[in-house]
Amino acid sequence: MVYRDGLENRYGLTAIGGSNPSPSAKAGSWKDIVDWYVKMGIWAGVIGAAFVFLWRKGYLLRVSNYVIETREELKKCTWPSVDELKGSTVVVMITLALLGGFTVGVDFVVSYLIRLILG
Repeated sequence: MVYRDGLENRYGLTAIGGSNPSPSAKAGSWKDIVDWYVKMGIWAGVIGAAFVFLWRKGYLLRVSNYVIETREELKKCTWPSVDELKGSTVVVMITLALLGGFTVGVDFVVSYLIRLILG
C-alpha cells in the first residue's frame, strides 16, 4: 500500500529503510504536533482519572494486600529440586507420547473399521 509519506511495509519501515519517526520528530505542521500532544494529554487524563477512582474506592489497596498475601503463601510452599523437576518433566513427556500414540492408534483402527463398513 502507498501511504501519505511514501511506501511503507507492515513493520513501519520506509522503502529506503529506517524506522518511522515519532510525530514530534517529523517535519509536520504545528497543527499535527499540537493534535498529537492533545491526544496524549487526553489519554493521560483518562488514565489519571481511572487511577484516582481506583485509589478512592480502595481497589488498589485490595490488590496490594492480595499480592502481599500471595507472597506469604508462596513462601510456605515446598518447591521441587532441579533433579525432581527434571524427573517429573521426563515422566510427563513419556506419558504424553504414550497418550498420543494410543490416540493415533485408536483413530487408525476406528477409521479402518468405518472404511470396511462403508466401503
